[in-house]
Amino acid sequence: MAEFTDRYDAGRQLAEHLASRGWPGEGRAGVGPPVVLGLPRGGVPVAEVVARELGAPLDVIMVRKLGVPAHPELAMGAIGEQGARVLDASIVRHYAVTAEQVAEVERRERETLQRRGALFRAGRAPLDLHGASAVIVDDGMATGATARVACSVARHLGAAHVVLAVPVAARDTVSRIREEGEADEVLVVATPRFFRSVGEHYADFAAVQDERVVAILQQP
Repeated sequence: MAEFTDRYDAGRQLAEHLASRGWPGEGRAGVGPPVVLGLPRGGVPVAEVVARELGAPLDVIMVRKLGVPAHPELAMGAIGEQGARVLDASIVRHYAVTAEQVAEVERRERETLQRRGALFRAGRAPLDLHGASAVIVDDGMATGATARVACSVARHLGAAHVVLAVPVAARDTVSRIREEGEADEVLVVATPRFFRSVGEHYADFAAVQDERVVAILQQP
């Protein structure tokens, strides 16, 4: 039986889970109020509910994977907004990726990132993360690759405390992220014993369209 009816139900349960643990970053020196950041596209409806329940501002966090030229599905790093850039030097060395190749992949992905970011925000400036508790929300994690990159980008953009919050995730993924410290906190509602895909844990896991993301982010 699915743990969640849909992404809004998942957001409600995730918000309750967060609330039971106290305000994200609460009581930590130098950490400001939370900013909720949804990963487009599926994480945004979940993040909408979390932001409303926390009384926190909502934004997207735009990241793009940098794929190895010969193996595009393999990430050698990622880029984010405001010039954020994370590169895995060991992957770059192992696959002998030249500086020119990295630059070309980055140029192409940054064009896509800027185009989609402009669409989602419709002219609004990204929220300032300096000193904030960044609560990064997705609809679930299988490998966690995108979420991990988002954590790195949020920290690069000045977040003082990074919380990764998802409704459902694979147990080994959660353990790895906690061990490697990419987020200061990893909060998950459900870590099923048998996990094959995020969608299996939703009764309704319909694709989220760009228009829906734009509409959510335009709400006052």
